[in-house]
Amino acid sequence: MRSAVSLSFFWSRSFLMNRFLLWSLFWINLLGTIYGYFWYGDQLKLTLHTEPLWYLPFVPDSPTASLFFTMSTLYLLYEGKFGWSAGKAASRIRGFIEAFALITSFKYGIWAVSMIGASAALGNALDWQDYMLSTSHLGMAAEALLFARLYRFRLVDIALVACWSFANDYMDYGKLTYPWLPDVLNERLHGVEEFTVGLSVASILTALLCLPFNRASRERKNG
Repeated sequence: MRSAVSLSFFWSRSFLMNRFLLWSLFWINLLGTIYGYFWYGDQLKLTLHTEPLWYLPFVPDSPTASLFFTMSTLYLLYEGKFGWSAGKAASRIRGFIEAFALITSFKYGIWAVSMIGASAALGNALDWQDYMLSTSHLGMAAEALLFARLYRFRLVDIALVACWSFANDYMDYGKLTYPWLPDVLNERLHGVEEFTVGLSVASILTALLCLPFNRASRERKNG
């Protein structure tokens, strides 16, 4: 009983809305986002020189996900201030950012860990960076799920992010903007594509399952 109570505390609103926790997650994700864009630097440069300019937003998958989660923490930190929760337009922007944070952080968090694990299973040697990336991406997926019930997105926000997610999958595997992979996975690219699209579906379904919690959060805030 005591352990159950202890675990439930980490799911509680009082714990998740603790300002020290939120500021810690903000800085961790912001620094991780910056590192992520640097990690994609060579691929971004190559894309810039060989492909149309509009391909660029589809290249850095994980950093963009963590960028939106970083922004979502600001909404929680300054909820009700600076007019961020007032007005229909502001509410829609917030809903889209939070839906994007949940769907893409969960998707690419699981995706990166799965790709690293799959490459290891196929004989690719792992280094310290692989373990670091596995830990950080597991954290991406976990934090998105933890905070999902505090978000205030609606069905239309999920639909918009779903369009982006499937468009990103098309760009990754139709136009080959996917993150650079080890040779053992490049040889199995069709399987990687199927897994990625499946993760898109799973991530969107996860957001849909969170809708009742989001509705309750909006009603509690507005009530």
